[in-house]
Amino acid sequence: MLPRAAWSLVLRKGGGGRRGMHSSEGTTHGGGKMSPYTNCYAQRYYPMPEEPFCTELNAEQQALKEKEKGSWTQLTHAEKVALYRLQFNETFAEMNRRSNEWKTVMGCVFFFIGFAALVIWWQRVYVFPPKPITLTDEWKAQQLQRMLDMKVNPVQGLASRWDYEKKQWKK
Repeated sequence: MLPRAAWSLVLRKGGGGRRGMHSSEGTTHGGGKMSPYTNCYAQRYYPMPEEPFCTELNAEQQALKEKEKGSWTQLTHAEKVALYRLQFNETFAEMNRRSNEWKTVMGCVFFFIGFAALVIWWQRVYVFPPKPITLTDEWKAQQLQRMLDMKVNPVQGLASRWDYEKKQWKK
């Protein structure tokens, strides 16, 4: 968490620890004026950004900012929320809510698994040669009979488990 916060500060400040320049017109980064709806970087590990979320206010918002200087008991709940939205982009609850990105990721994973299965099926049908005759059940039975006729490994192996008089496997 700490390295991520440090990296965020480096990116926000414009490089290796360089602070933003301040002027009479407000805070500027790199000499240009900030856009009115910039990413204010209000995040869990840095909840109080230096600049407000909305820097250029319309007439209604300016009137609300003037009303803010008075008693807060006279403000309605909607006005307090509007003032909060002028300063911050998201609340902590909105910052901490879970995203539905996992659904997209899982959808992509299953899509590619399905695509790979189709490619494997296509290769088995059209690309790979037919199975060799030595893998058929007939061939395997003939090979087993040949090994028994040759008495392969009669002490501990296959031939030791075959009863040659009764022509069946020993029990």
